[in-house]
Amino acid sequence: MPPIPDSSRISVVIPAYEEAGNIGRLVAETFEAIPAERMGEVIVVDDCSADATGAEVKALLTRFPRLRYLRHATRAGQSAALRSGVLAARFPIIATMDGDGQNVPADIPHLLAKLGGPEGGPALVGGIRARRLATGSRRFASRFANGLRARLLKDDCPDTGCGIKAYRRDAFLLLPFFTSMHRYLPALFLSYGHEVAYVPVGDRPRLAGQSKYTNFGRALIGIYDLFGVTWLRRRTLMPRIAEDAAAPKDSASRPAETS
Repeated sequence: MPPIPDSSRISVVIPAYEEAGNIGRLVAETFEAIPAERMGEVIVVDDCSADATGAEVKALLTRFPRLRYLRHATRAGQSAALRSGVLAARFPIIATMDGDGQNVPADIPHLLAKLGGPEGGPALVGGIRARRLATGSRRFASRFANGLRARLLKDDCPDTGCGIKAYRRDAFLLLPFFTSMHRYLPALFLSYGHEVAYVPVGDRPRLAGQSKYTNFGRALIGIYDLFGVTWLRRRTLMPRIAEDAAAPKDSASRPAETS
């Protein structure tokens, strides 16, 4: 069997902040869930955790040679950690998950199956949690936020908070970067002329630690960013190239014609 080209391999990027007890288990499961011929690397980006997150990941480096550990010098947030990982990635396809272990690595191949390439098709495939485990105020807040975002952004994304996604690295790096951009990736990809798609994925409980977000804090940041992204979508114009003509490649070596 011929070797799998690098263009078909993926970099899995996992932002993590104080996820000791979750991150090591998630890394090992990821290597087991993704076929070896598609696995390029797993990059854990530690957003300056004060717990044993880093030690837990580094303990696995000899077991998994394709594992990489990056650590921010100062805490910068999930979007910054995500971008650091994508910038460091060596492969053209990115898959992302949250570091809390609530995403299911076995769902990644389903996302990849629907992802397009430079020639066409979805540049981003997002997960939709079919059976969300969140209850009470957190679930109500999520439904309200998704409904408001859908009315303003019109991105047809029913679950923007789902952390598991797959997308083309080159398309992501051309997007404008800002804090909390990870919550608006479908809208941003659409604004830059790309197709997006969604597939149902699993959801499971956190086994260790606690969420770093509160409903109130998420709401304050979310409303501020939501109006900014709405403005950006309305002000972004990405026309399709209808024609791209150039002189023949060998014309540069020909002598110029004189009259």
